[in-house]
Order: sequence, then C-alpha cells, then structure tokens
Amino acid sequence: MSNYTTLISAQDLAAHIDDPKWVVVDCRHDLMNLAAGRDGYAIGHLPGAVFGDIETELSGARHGPDGAFRGRHPLPEKEALAETLRSWGVDDDSQVVAYDAHGGMFAARLWWLLRWLGHEAVAVLDGGMAAWQALGKPLVTDIPSRPHGSFTVRAPFVPTVTVAEVMDNLENGERIVIDARASDRFRGENETIDPVGGHIPGAKNRFFKDNLQPDGRFKDAATLRSEFAPLVDDPQRAIMQCGSGVTACHNLLALEVAGMPGAALYPGSWSEWVADAARPVATGEA
Repeated sequence: MSNYTTLISAQDLAAHIDDPKWVVVDCRHDLMNLAAGRDGYAIGHLPGAVFGDIETELSGARHGPDGAFRGRHPLPEKEALAETLRSWGVDDDSQVVAYDAHGGMFAARLWWLLRWLGHEAVAVLDGGMAAWQALGKPLVTDIPSRPHGSFTVRAPFVPTVTVAEVMDNLENGERIVIDARASDRFRGENETIDPVGGHIPGAKNRFFKDNLQPDGRFKDAATLRSEFAPLVDDPQRAIMQCGSGVTACHNLLALEVAGMPGAALYPGSWSEWVADAARPVATGEA
C-alpha cells in the first residue's frame, strides 16, 4: 500500500475508513469560539474519527521557561504531542488523515506537526467534511475506542526558524517571508484579530484560501506551482508564517502539493513577533 503524504480524496478515504491501521482526526476549530470544534465533533464526525484540539493538544505553552511569549499557538513539546498521538492509536506505520470544515486551514496544522515528528504517512482530506458528505457518506456521534498506539518520534521532515532568525533575516535578506493571513490583516487594517496590525518588513502576502478552488478542494499542482513561483524562487530559502503558526501550514502543504518542498515554518508568527515592541512592523501593501 502506498502512503498518502499530502492530500487524500473523500473517495479514497471512504475505501479505507474501517482500516484499523488508519487514524482519522477531526481538527475543526474556530479562533473566535474555542469550543466550536469540539461541539461540532459531538454533533457529528466521520466514522472512527478522534478529535484533535488546536488549543490544548496541537499547541504548547504560550510562555517559555524564560517567561517570553511564544505566540498564540506555539509548537507543543514533541514528546507530549507523541503521547497524544499514541492516545489516538497512532503507530509508526499508521496512515493518519486530518480533516476540518474550513478548507484545511486547521487540518494542515496536524499534517505539518506529524511531519515535524518524522511521520510521513499523513494527509489532509481534500475538501474536508463537505467532500465527505457530498458522497452521501454518514456522520456519527459515537466516540471511538482504539488501542494505545506505539508512535515514536523520529527525525523531522520539515524545518523551522526562530524569531531570532527572522530578525537576523531583516539585515541579511537571504530568505523571503510569506504571510498566510488575509490581506486586510497583512496591511494592518483588522484590529479585531490583530490589535497590532501589519506585517514583518519585507514579507509577501499569500492568503491561504488562494490555494483552494471554489469547492474548497486544493488547486492542482501546476496551478499552485505557477502561483507560488513569483513569490518563492527557492522553497528552501522561504519562511512561512501567519497569525500564530497555524494557517502558514496550509501554504506549506500547498507548496508540497506543487512539488516545491523545503520551506520553513516560523511557529510563533505574527503573534510572537509583535509581543516585543522593539521588533519592526510594516503596514500597507508589501
């Protein structure tokens, strides 16, 4: 069996939904209503799916040991995340499928996190819950009971950068920063979400929803490649960021689909960047 490592169609998932080696994770979330994802899961989810909480399981402590603010959704400790995966029944040879109802904006976070832990067989359900239901497939309310998994942490497939490295890049300009937030937030015009608005100086804007077709599925590889090419000449020199390191993973997934791997995630992203007033902020267009 070949692994799914980027996207999986609803049809292909349906063919494996009862496979004991497959683990399906519901990643629904709402930044304005933190209970919405779990409430939605209780109302109805894909058969056999467990729930992955963005706030408590797929993110870590907001403040580091030194007291410094690390952003709204900093990376969890690797072993803590590994134990969460084991509690869901994930083994080293499991195929993991993440889904949401938001075009993959939250499911992509789990996709990236598993690759960060060295697990390659993880994919996002293309089109999410809507694609599943369009096939006439059911939703259920029962909570699955799975045997404890044996997942182990291995070498990461994906790089990260620190806030210090992003700061240094302002001087040397060796890398390009791509911001996945909506254009109004990038320009500094949405104080509801970003009390301190704007973007990292020199950054370019690629709204994560631009990776999607009108039906919520990802654009094809050739289209994504042509759209990213003017922004990213060399993926290994690119840094992806957003508000808090979540939707930046959507751009990283799109780059992977496009055959342009190697870009790094800045996990703290804008929320960490603006926690220190000494860090410069730009507004307006790129």
